[in-house]
Amino acid sequence: MEFPVINMEKLNGEQRAATMEKIKDACENWGFFELLNHGIDPEFLDAVERFTKEHYKKCMEQRFKELVASKALEGVRTEIKDMDWESTFFLRHLPESNIAEIPDLDDEYRKVMKEFALKLQKLAEELLDLLCENLGLEKGYLKKAFYGSRGPTFGTKVSNYPPCPKPDLVKGLRAHTDAGGIVLLFQDDKVSGLQLLKDGMWIDVPPMRHSIVVNLGDQLEVITNGKYKSVEHRVIAQTDGTRMSIASFYNPGSDAVIYPAPDLIETEAEKKQVYPKFVFQDYMKLYAGLKFQPKEPRFEAMKAVETNVPIETA
Repeated sequence: MEFPVINMEKLNGEQRAATMEKIKDACENWGFFELLNHGIDPEFLDAVERFTKEHYKKCMEQRFKELVASKALEGVRTEIKDMDWESTFFLRHLPESNIAEIPDLDDEYRKVMKEFALKLQKLAEELLDLLCENLGLEKGYLKKAFYGSRGPTFGTKVSNYPPCPKPDLVKGLRAHTDAGGIVLLFQDDKVSGLQLLKDGMWIDVPPMRHSIVVNLGDQLEVITNGKYKSVEHRVIAQTDGTRMSIASFYNPGSDAVIYPAPDLIETEAEKKQVYPKFVFQDYMKLYAGLKFQPKEPRFEAMKAVETNVPIETA
């Protein structure tokens, strides 16, 4: 069972069909895949990594030690289920950026992260079109489905997972599925820890230099009417090394109305719409309190309020 790795350069030649098939298989059976040759310059990624690690050392490491490390694990003998062993901050890019307001980022780091966001947005939109092609949806369908009135929501969670003295008692990040659309992750290539759940087993997502890991969120599961699934994943705390993780979330706009693509229902014999129709921000409100619980009850809860969803007029 080999973790799916997609070489995007192969989309440009005679191996396109086989590569698209690989992406399709990854979306249907894994909910995760790793991209190589994705068009973002390795040297640029090195700069992102360098700045992120410097910023953590300078501004966050000490704070984490004081806040969490000392208090959390002293005298603890059973697993801690209500906290994550991570140090994070969030950047919002769309609909409007908050990068200018984040304290203690160097100007240079701000500039790099702005550029990074633009490159990842472009890659996310490119990937959504590849998914459309595989699903038999018209080009641009998923981007449009995410659009809402002000475009998509796009943001980045910058995380560091410091060494943990008792990794058996606390997770770096507890198991969850991602609520949104498509997630692009630039992760440490030396310190591992990310795992996904497949066929009842936890499988490591291999750290590969300069790769981008992609995973699908709950909204793509709804739009594809369950053809693609969001998959549970977690981060295991490690005893050595600090793991860097920069996850960018390309999500629907808050007022986007999400529902299964009609084409994907009509083409199936039973014409059954399994998933609900809802406004994205309503789902997010629900998710906020239930992130670390199974997703199915969230979909059921959205079905219960479905009648209140506005009907769009074309």
